[in-house]
This record gives sequence, C-alpha cells and structure tokens, in this order.
Amino acid sequence: MFIDTGKEKCGPDCRPGCHCGKYIEIWNDVFMQYQKTEDGKFVPLGRHNVDTGMGVERTICMMNGLPTVYDTDVFAPIMAKIKELSGKASFDTPEDVRSSRVVADHMRTATFILGDQKGGVTPGNVGANYVLRRLIRSAVRHARRLGIAPGFTEKMAAVIVDEYKHVYPELDQNRERVFQELLAEETRFGKTLDEGKREFDKTVAGIRRKNEFMGAKDPNYVPDTQISGKQAFRLYDTYGYPLEMTQELAKEAGFTVDVAGYQECFKAHQELSRANVGSAKSGLAEHSEETTALHTATHLLHKALKIVLGDHCNQKGSNITAERLRLDFTHGEKMTPEQIKAVEDLVNEQIKADLPVYRDMMTLEEARAAGATALFSSKYTDEKLSVYTMGRTRDDFFSKEVCTGPHVEHTGVLGHFKIKKEESSSAGVRRIKAVLER
Repeated sequence: MFIDTGKEKCGPDCRPGCHCGKYIEIWNDVFMQYQKTEDGKFVPLGRHNVDTGMGVERTICMMNGLPTVYDTDVFAPIMAKIKELSGKASFDTPEDVRSSRVVADHMRTATFILGDQKGGVTPGNVGANYVLRRLIRSAVRHARRLGIAPGFTEKMAAVIVDEYKHVYPELDQNRERVFQELLAEETRFGKTLDEGKREFDKTVAGIRRKNEFMGAKDPNYVPDTQISGKQAFRLYDTYGYPLEMTQELAKEAGFTVDVAGYQECFKAHQELSRANVGSAKSGLAEHSEETTALHTATHLLHKALKIVLGDHCNQKGSNITAERLRLDFTHGEKMTPEQIKAVEDLVNEQIKADLPVYRDMMTLEEARAAGATALFSSKYTDEKLSVYTMGRTRDDFFSKEVCTGPHVEHTGVLGHFKIKKEESSSAGVRRIKAVLER
C-alpha cells in the first residue's frame, strides 16, 4: 500500500515501487495460500491467512504531511541530540543528512538490542553479535563525519532510553549495561578507525600523486580511480577494516575497490595460513610441561590484546619454547607502558581466577556459532575440530579458540605472566616476548 506524496514523477516509468520518493510504502499484505515443497510443487494450505505488516512510523510521517520519518516526533529528541553534539543547527548537505540518519537509526537499534537482557547479545564477531557490532561501528564512523566527539554513544543512548522507557521499562533497568557496552565498543573501534583511516588516506593520496605525475607526462593517461585488491586486503589484514567499509570510504573519495583482486589476496592468505599451520605445529617446538603452559598463556595473551588494543589485533604467528613465548600480532604502533601493564594484568587475572580449560569437538560452523576464534579456518573442512574454552563455564568464557595444540587443565597452574619485550616484527605487525614466572 503506497501513499502518493504529490512530488513530480522522476520519469515516464515512475510508479509505486520506484525509489525516487514520490510513492511511499506504508503497509503490505501477504496472502498465504500455498506451501512450496522441496520438489517445487505448490500444495494448498489447510488454512489460508493474511499476514499484514504496517510501517507505523511511515504512516505517522504521511498523516502529518512530513517528508521523512526522521522529521516525526518519534525521532525529534534523537535528531536534536545529534545536532547538539555536532554543533550544527541543521544538516544542509546530502552527506550530512545521511550521516545524521545513520547515527539516529543505528543508535536506536543498538540501544534496544543491548537493552533486551534476555537476548544476551553483545558486540562480537559471530551472528547477531556481529550485526550489533556493525550497527555501532557504522554509527561511530558517521558521527565522526559530523564532527561529534568520542564518548557520544552513551549520551545518545541516554536520550533513547528516556524516550522509550515508559513503554519498554527494560531499557531503563539495563541502562548501565547499555552504556557500558556501547562505550567499550566505541573505544575499541575508535582505535581501529584512526589507524585504518590514516592508512586509507595514504593509499588514496598515493594514487592521486601517481595520477598527477603520469598525467603530466602523458596527456592521454587515464587516471586510476581504483584501490587495488592488495591495498584493500592490507587494510583488512593489518587494520581490521572489513571490505565493505573500505568500499564505503572509497565511494566517498570517488574511488572503487578491486573486489576480485581482494578475494584473490584473501585466498592466497588462506593458503599461506594453511601451510603455516601444517608446518608450525601450533607454534610449539615440543610438547613439554613448560611449552604447554606457555601455549595456554598465549591464548590468554591473544584475547587480552584484543580487549586492550582492539579487535584488529590478530595473531600472525607464534613460536614457543620451554623458556618463553613469542606472539606476532597486527597492530600499527608501539604499545605504551600502560597498555603493556593492562595486558599483563588481564592475563594474570585469568590465571588467578583458576579458570577451567574445556576441550570440545565441533565443526568449524559450530565453533564460530559458539563464539570461537578460528585463525586458520581455511585449513578445515567439515571434520570435528578441537575448541579450547577458558572460562567459568563453556558459555561464560574469557577465551575460546580452535586449536590443535596442548593445554593445561586449569589456568591457576600457569604462574605469573610477564611481558619481557614488545617490538616491531614487520610493517603493521608487533611482536611480544613473554614468560611465566613460577
């Protein structure tokens, strides 16, 4: 069901369903009459019914003669807060209008997801957790476009909670949890965003310099407007930028991304990971009691780095002897003494908690669904894999990874974790050497 807004048609083919904005869909009905079987046949249902879906906010918008749902009373307090935080009295460019709407819509959705305590969804890398993470991170990026300072997610959520708490009291009951999760994810992503954006800007500037140089030499030169697959993959591999984010930034800069080239680099990376896993034997030179303990501590270190520095920190390699562990991980700058201490403290907290170490056999799909990190997933097919969980329970965990190496049964036997050295390994990759003092 469409409303004609009265705007001029965009062309001779303009009709309901056109995206120009003349016709706004506010309602739809689906008449349920058949069941489609696996072999493609349509079998009449025993009971026919009508499924109806009404776009309440769009209907309010049309009934009040407003141009968009963002102009309704429902969004008014949220949009007002965005204007206040950005210091803008109005959003006058198409880019600012779009960014303000993304912030409003995504922040509202993220607040509701986190406010639903029964859902138990928090920002993460799998399933609904990943959807939530994408929503928050998209809001953060567009907030920055508008000049909104860090720490805005809590302020936005406070407005949303107050606006809806009379209908959804659980939002107010879980207020602190909502604020805590939003700020934590905003902080994590802020670090990744800063590092990756600097690298993206360097990449674009380099292409533009090349175009300027080549154009001066050859008047027939066609300017390059594409970010190569290799460059896009480096943003992903080193800085944690997903392909879709690089594509969005590229579009804003007037560039495209070589997606096919990116996929080739990703495949080559998988092949290399497979070879490394097969030859490295989980990074252990041998399987003594000492190396087993250090291998277990490496899992705790890997997770602690992600918490302190951000989710872009991914293991690039490891080497473990009876005396020490060495872990290479993606990170663009030298760790500060405060960051090193925070990582040490996090690891030692898990050791002091004497967490049990669970080993379960799962398929790769099951492992990912359970929240496990699978660093070298290209090596696996559908066979059962060893998944090691370090936590109070299998569901309440600090670390969960697919791994083929040996582990201790309880973290309490590890001793005191100490980082001895933090240094550069290669471009965008840092190296930590650490020991267990017993």
